[in-house]
Amino acid sequence: MIFVLPLLFTIVLLLAQVTVWAHARHVAHATAARALVAARADGGSIAAGQTEATTTLDQLGRGSLTHPQITITRGANQATVHVHGTAASVLFGLQIGVDATAAGPVEHRPGEAP
Repeated sequence: MIFVLPLLFTIVLLLAQVTVWAHARHVAHATAARALVAARADGGSIAAGQTEATTTLDQLGRGSLTHPQITITRGANQATVHVHGTAASVLFGLQIGVDATAAGPVEHRPGEAP
């Protein structure tokens, strides 16, 4: 009977941790998607993708996704954005990684060579 309350608190904290992780995952996916739109656009660039990623993180809040690292590559035909970070910790010492990747073709004007 003495173990019921600590077990209940642990379950509640685990549920809270899963919720924070899910929110951090959503933030990472949204950041990757919006940065990809800027990076792959006709006339877009890696710098435009980085700026959009920073703006998105500022708008969505940096509380749930800690230490985000954004990597953007843009070739002649393909652009890729990878966001890596850590979900904020509810349980002491628990570090859960969060990764999101978005990729798509680089946009070109009709008749223009890549």
